[in-house]
Amino acid sequence: MSKVVLITGGSSGIGKSIGEFLHQKGFVVYGTSRNPEKITNSIFPLVALDVRDKQSIVNCVAEVIQKSGRLDIVINNAGVGITGPIEEIPTEEIRNNFETNLFGPIEVMKAVLPQMREQKSGLIINITSIAGYMGLPYRGIYSASKGALELITEALRMEVKSFGIQITNVAPGDFATNIAAGRYHAPVIKGSAYEVPYGNTLKEMDSHVDSGSNPNEMAEAIFAIIKTDKPKVHYKVGAFLQKFSIVLKRILPDTMYEKMLMNHYKL
Repeated sequence: MSKVVLITGGSSGIGKSIGEFLHQKGFVVYGTSRNPEKITNSIFPLVALDVRDKQSIVNCVAEVIQKSGRLDIVINNAGVGITGPIEEIPTEEIRNNFETNLFGPIEVMKAVLPQMREQKSGLIINITSIAGYMGLPYRGIYSASKGALELITEALRMEVKSFGIQITNVAPGDFATNIAAGRYHAPVIKGSAYEVPYGNTLKEMDSHVDSGSNPNEMAEAIFAIIKTDKPKVHYKVGAFLQKFSIVLKRILPDTMYEKMLMNHYKL
């Protein structure tokens, strides 16, 4: 029997690449979009979902279970970027980011766990970010939301292990997707104390996304995890230097690592 997969945010970017790859491998794939009727080029069905709306999540999960009778794999991929000096980012934008990147995935997990517990099996894969392992200047809110999801995953993984449910984190680096277009950018304010350093950092970040890795690399990594009997707690996918930055944070003194980051961001 083909395994049933639900991918949040499966209409574009990494989510779409994962969905197409798994569809071609014979999985029954459902993606999600806030407006699925507007997307006409998806090779797998899209279900309406807004991860900021609890009822929308409950309805989406119920629809997939009603159509397929089970739910084997959930990939919490929906996420949104945010940049800016923390002092200047509107608080409502910070809350919105956490609603999408943290509270949304938590609600999705809450919604699917009863079905997986009944099946005595299930795999939840949370897509986090290498940025979630460190507080990056002008990406601090994004780093915090993704880092929090990493820790939630660690805790919940232990809570549900006895039910036969497995949970893991996959932290991508920079991939060539449309995330920069959907990212909230705090405006560069003329005359602000942050105008020059933030403006320069913004250009650098966008160039990294444009020249990022192929999203199919993430799809292949997810497929390999699905085939693994006992997935690890953490996986990192992306360029060597991005993954190595996590190792450096572990081994270098804090002030030395901070200096390295400040040099990188020319601060």
